[in-house]
Amino acid sequence: MNKYLLSIFALIFPFLTFAQETEEKGLDQRIDEGFQPVSDFFSNVIFFEIADTPFVLLLLVGSAAFFTIYFGFPNIRYFWKAINVVRGKYDDVDHPVVEPAYGDVTPGGDAIETIRDESKEGEVSHFQALATAVSGTVGNGNIAGVALAIALGGPGATFWMIVCGLLGMSTKFVECTLGVQYRDVDDEGTVYGGPMYYITKGLKEKGFATLGKIAAVFFAIFCIGGSFGGGNAAQSNQATVVLKELMGWESTSAGAIIGLVMAILVGIIIIGGIKRIASVTEKIVPFMAVLYVVACLYIIFSNFSFVDDAFGLIFTEAFNPRAIGVGGVIGVLLVGFQRAAFSNEAGAGSASIAHSAVKTKYSASEGLVALLEPFIDTVVICTMTALVIIIFNTGGIFEYGGDGTGGVLIDGMRYEGAGITSQAFAEYIPYSNIFLTVAVVLFAVSTMISWSYYGLQSWKFLFGRGRTADLVYKLLFLLFIIIGAAASMNSIWAFSDAMIFAMVFPNMIGLYFLFPVVKKQLRRYLDAIKEARA
Repeated sequence: MNKYLLSIFALIFPFLTFAQETEEKGLDQRIDEGFQPVSDFFSNVIFFEIADTPFVLLLLVGSAAFFTIYFGFPNIRYFWKAINVVRGKYDDVDHPVVEPAYGDVTPGGDAIETIRDESKEGEVSHFQALATAVSGTVGNGNIAGVALAIALGGPGATFWMIVCGLLGMSTKFVECTLGVQYRDVDDEGTVYGGPMYYITKGLKEKGFATLGKIAAVFFAIFCIGGSFGGGNAAQSNQATVVLKELMGWESTSAGAIIGLVMAILVGIIIIGGIKRIASVTEKIVPFMAVLYVVACLYIIFSNFSFVDDAFGLIFTEAFNPRAIGVGGVIGVLLVGFQRAAFSNEAGAGSASIAHSAVKTKYSASEGLVALLEPFIDTVVICTMTALVIIIFNTGGIFEYGGDGTGGVLIDGMRYEGAGITSQAFAEYIPYSNIFLTVAVVLFAVSTMISWSYYGLQSWKFLFGRGRTADLVYKLLFLLFIIIGAAASMNSIWAFSDAMIFAMVFPNMIGLYFLFPVVKKQLRRYLDAIKEARA
């Protein structure tokens, strides 16, 4: 551990000295100028503005609608069953105990001395896996992303975010079931899972081994980029925005310094791997989610007479052809889908990496747990944020559409992302700037530590499972925390969108080849529950 901390210090020390030498221009500006070409290269040259094209969004939503219909609306039918799995109601099914009364064989006829206890595979509980995955999705996309969607697309974008979230529950169910089904477990019990593994193993079973290898490599590359961008730099960027606003810091190197502090904090946490990450997230995520939801509910109920008007705007503006800032109904729809997809990541495959580490015998059990994620993230938390912002803007405090980049003018000052949400909270809750700053920072840190695990798993898939490879990845990850804190919002989010949405294509290859496997595993798990309750 001491060696690791020394490595972190070695990484960040040049920034301290560089900050002193470049105060004239500012370290933040220099980092932003250096990162801007990288952002432009990935978002424009490689992905041809993939994050802004309808195709990837329609692929996500169309696939989610297909899975919803094919599996008979699992987002509705199995919602309460999923909650019961998290509560541990079916633990006796998931972790069966062989009774002595059965003698030398199990009920299924397997010899006790030869049976492989599948329930021992895994490193975390259902709740820990859910908390880790939720912490990866419930981040500043719920605060900054929602504000960006409404600023660009108006209240109607909220409707399409909710639709995307409900449909995304089915996609999350499919990909996380596959994540557990095709995971690798080494001799020490460490789990390696995610799209990289179900794409390679699953497509090999179907006779498409070469396609599987190629698609898995591309996914791993994009996932690493996503961990540096949306799961990291975008989070530190928005945490820095609210911290600078709260403290009134105008130093030209303030962002880099904030990023440095966050890098040290995150570095200490991610040393311990998934078990340490899960133990942290299972405490942080419920706390921060409840805290944030309570604050939103306070504002909503304090302005209860405006709630019906807010919902009215959400529904009417969703189908209103009047251009708001993005080009009418289609523009509003795409903005809503884009921000919801970025927020809950259904279809990107990232969450299946965390869920694959669960202790379970039935892969579909974790798939059911996973479908709760988009509901928590998008349907609940994103909607509450949207209501707060729409209620705040009832009197026309800012103009929907803003400057066309997500920024709006409030009292003559320009705000974007988390800054808009901060202004809305400040209107109704005294000292809310402190509360929201704490929430944003906790959201950011929890998302970063979860995504560090996603990226590391992908890194190991490409470069092996040695300690040196681990260290290289973690140092790069910490470096991007500093870059994200110093760089501008536009460059960071363009890079983040491009990387996360790029993950969709190889992941969807796996889902479309393997969704019948999911149906078989779902039936297997439901039958096991029935037999146990008979």
